[in-house]
Amino acid sequence: MKLELLDYIIIFGFFALVLFIGIYVSKKSGKNTAEYFLSGRSMPWWLLGFSMVATTFSTDTPNLVTDFVRTDGVSGNWGWWAFLLTGLLTVFVYAKLWRKSNVATDMEFYDLRYGGKPAHFLRGFRSLYLGVVFNVMAMSAVTLAAIKIGQVMLGLEPIETVLLGGTVTVIFSAIGGFRGVVYTDFILFFVAMGGAIGAAVYLVNMPEVGGLDNILANAQVQEKMSILPDFSDTDALISLLIIPLAVQWWSAW
Repeated sequence: MKLELLDYIIIFGFFALVLFIGIYVSKKSGKNTAEYFLSGRSMPWWLLGFSMVATTFSTDTPNLVTDFVRTDGVSGNWGWWAFLLTGLLTVFVYAKLWRKSNVATDMEFYDLRYGGKPAHFLRGFRSLYLGVVFNVMAMSAVTLAAIKIGQVMLGLEPIETVLLGGTVTVIFSAIGGFRGVVYTDFILFFVAMGGAIGAAVYLVNMPEVGGLDNILANAQVQEKMSILPDFSDTDALISLLIIPLAVQWWSAW
């Protein structure tokens, strides 16, 4: 894929903007640990909401959702739609309780709620599991997607993509703290949504595709358009709707 000068200006301009945000907020974020890790507990709910959504919208998200729809149809999205329940409970129930308890992380909440050696062990285990195992696996998947995009769009080698993206991310996160991350996520939300919608419009209107009407007229597509799974198909009903709503939405986090 050949990029023009304007494309490179936009790409590197975005990197520069991210670094500027981190540097701009670094003075305020560096006042104390509460400012660095929690932004002084002063972030508005709507800005935190944008940050949470932008965080889940990574480089591999469009491919993941596309695979859901291709394999199980639109109803396959219940695998992640179910997490709306978790999000609503977090915003309207848990967030207020966590704020009232004055803890910095949910790991710290274990000590406050349960206490004793078992709570200390659970806090340490969860910290290691999420910090070393879970997050490394999540970042590996995201990085692999970024590497593939970098190869196709920019002609970059894997190590070049990792160093470029990793360096920018580490710098603005380290010096900007939580405030820098949230502000950057706010911009990332609109960049990601704009890019996803723009790519969808471009691809749908390619001559090989023939437009949205042509896609919807395809018999294979029509079979996968239902929002709910086929209730007569027990296996599909259990895996696509019942398990996500009954188990997955709370067990995964």
